[in-house]
Amino acid sequence: MASAPPAARDSSGVPHFPSPQDPASLESSARIARRVVEEVADRVGKGGRVRVLGLTGPPGTGKSTVAALVADLLPKAGIPLAGMAPMDGFHMSNRVLAEAGIADHKGAPDTFDVGGFVALLERIQRAEATVLAPDYRRELHEPVAASLRVAPEGVAVTEGNYLGLDLPGWSQVRGLVDVLIYVDTPENEVLRRLVARHEAFGRDRAAAAHWVRTVDLANIRLVASTRPRADLVV
Repeated sequence: MASAPPAARDSSGVPHFPSPQDPASLESSARIARRVVEEVADRVGKGGRVRVLGLTGPPGTGKSTVAALVADLLPKAGIPLAGMAPMDGFHMSNRVLAEAGIADHKGAPDTFDVGGFVALLERIQRAEATVLAPDYRRELHEPVAASLRVAPEGVAVTEGNYLGLDLPGWSQVRGLVDVLIYVDTPENEVLRRLVARHEAFGRDRAAAAHWVRTVDLANIRLVASTRPRADLVV
């Protein structure tokens, strides 16, 4: 994938980034989704078990968009969809983050309830009954419990930054994901998308760029180190 062009800068020197939902980004997401479904179909066709499909990669790679497209395409490929179970549903609430003194780096691995995420994946893997999963509402900046149904049959789709992370707590996640796909995007393009995302959800341009430099960039590089643990890089 080609590197994105450099961002334009305004008179303050702060980069100006276009919306991440431009036609080229959407078409790229559609191509990735088709490739993911092909991989799942191939494995299922060979008799492999795919109960949990994971999409990972740095923040800003468009994982949520790809996951939604995959969820739409799986049934069309003859593969039942159990439901969605995103990692972001396990963000700690803003109140808990503030009480713990870690709100200043929300989105880092220690700001998630990884134990709860592992427990959810274990329940999904057991496939004994419908499971209710939490979701993250970006307009609220908060997780919302019991928002998504995951049926006991079919493929459950999860997506998140840290599915391949080999750190205490997180290392259990990889063993509960049957197929892990790493969505690879040039760092410069990821930075562009993240600043645009933060602006879209209320930060001014300077604050958005500062958050990306001081919080998101470290997470981007941490997630990039998990690339070798994926089954497929797209």
